[in-house]
Amino acid sequence: MMKLNRGSIFLIAFLLSTLTSLQSSSSSSSEESNIISRFQQYLQIKTNHPTPNYTQSSQFLISLSKSLSLESQTIELVPGKPIIILKWAGTSPELPSIMLYSHTDVVPAEHDKWVHHPFKAHVDDEGRIYARGSQDMKCVSMQYLEAVRILKSWDFQPKRTVYLVFAPDEEIGGHDGAEKFSLSKDFQDLNVGIVLDEGLASPDEHYRAFYAERSPWWLVIKAVGAPGHGSKLYDNSAMENLLKSIESIRRFRASQFDLIKAGLKAEGDVVSINMAFLKAGTPSPTGFVMNLQPSEAEAGFDIRVPPTADAESLERRIAEEWAPSCRNMSFRFKQKLSVLDASGKPVITKTDSSNPWWALLENAVQESGGKLGKPEIFPASTDARYFRRVGLPAIGFSPMANTPILLHDHNEYLHKDEYLKGIKVYESIIKAYASFDERVKDGTSKDEL
Repeated sequence: MMKLNRGSIFLIAFLLSTLTSLQSSSSSSSEESNIISRFQQYLQIKTNHPTPNYTQSSQFLISLSKSLSLESQTIELVPGKPIIILKWAGTSPELPSIMLYSHTDVVPAEHDKWVHHPFKAHVDDEGRIYARGSQDMKCVSMQYLEAVRILKSWDFQPKRTVYLVFAPDEEIGGHDGAEKFSLSKDFQDLNVGIVLDEGLASPDEHYRAFYAERSPWWLVIKAVGAPGHGSKLYDNSAMENLLKSIESIRRFRASQFDLIKAGLKAEGDVVSINMAFLKAGTPSPTGFVMNLQPSEAEAGFDIRVPPTADAESLERRIAEEWAPSCRNMSFRFKQKLSVLDASGKPVITKTDSSNPWWALLENAVQESGGKLGKPEIFPASTDARYFRRVGLPAIGFSPMANTPILLHDHNEYLHKDEYLKGIKVYESIIKAYASFDERVKDGTSKDEL
């Protein structure tokens, strides 16, 4: 038998260690490639309005649930608009469950305005994944699933039941999706204790988390007046009165925007107002009649009102200053959601010690190596509002740091490294949430006290 000297033994050990390391690295690289591939497959499904392919997205999600041994259920509260519910059963099903919520639809995209096709999910040389939905919010949907996949591979067993819910129509108001679902018996049967929904990308290193959101008030102001020749100057024409209102609204908008520019308030803390349309004039075969002052003029505005705002004061401003009847003006709301719940309190999720879910989120993000910014009010609207309105805590969170905010924009993308980091963050959050038992304090259950 050949004897090996110490140097030979060291060399063999080194080679074996190197080979093992290379094999591990290759395996890790292969798994990351599979994770990105699954994300791309979901992004390539065209669930854009006005004709979202919910059938294909549902089939894809259910196929993934089977690979993860999750129970699946499909319900349609409105025909053709499926809600997919995946269940990871907990060991203590009597505890309120965790709901990981996301929407399956995306907004349309103007293909010719993109550097890469919005439904090809192209990965460029820098690692950026270009696709409609890469930020809003197919990334989160798939990060939930990938985090569950990893936790299951570790044989982690949740104490609380975890539901992954994928719903339609968020981008057009969520009325046939989350709104109906939140009021249904199907939802009540889930016994949900906490809802996670979408947030926003963060341009810096801090992840953003949202405890409330601004309510949409879609206002239409109408002015009427006597028509007249285009050369005539007279008071109280429809256009004159409407332009007075527009100028007043512009000044209010500037005052709110100045608070953001000065760093005194965040975007979600102010009332925003933007003109959506202006409708006036008498049509002609070549455009509009130029020598006729119209008898009617309308303008539409998208107003977003935070739950901390004085909504009654804003309504008075609209009635007395922006659309006063003394100037032959009227107004109506195409949509107006209250900033208060049924009991008259602001629709918010608490971020203090009274809400253990917020502290669990903060700790889980830190343990995953991430940094969480201060709690924010979401500047627009998400489906989370429907779950807050039925009394549940709901937190908006999308782990995308060092990423420009590109939802609904041309060339929406998410870097693959940030996507992969987000999965690690959700591993930590799901593990913390699913393990939490409020009946236990300092190792002693309340029943023992």
